[in-house]
Amino acid sequence: MTTDGRGRVIVRDGSWGFFFLLAYIGAAIYFISISDGSFWGFILGLLQAIVWPAYATYHVLLLLGA
Repeated sequence: MTTDGRGRVIVRDGSWGFFFLLAYIGAAIYFISISDGSFWGFILGLLQAIVWPAYATYHVLLLLGA
């Protein structure tokens, strides 16, 4: 670090953001494809795509009997 209090911050997590974007797009396509095709079904599909890890965790815990 320098003596004037400023330092460098290097962020190397850009590839994870791309992975999560692809995961969101895939989940959105899945949830929209199983909706009834209405406007609110489309909106609900997008909202479900945001929280799909919670669905996955819930079903894994059910399988484990927890």
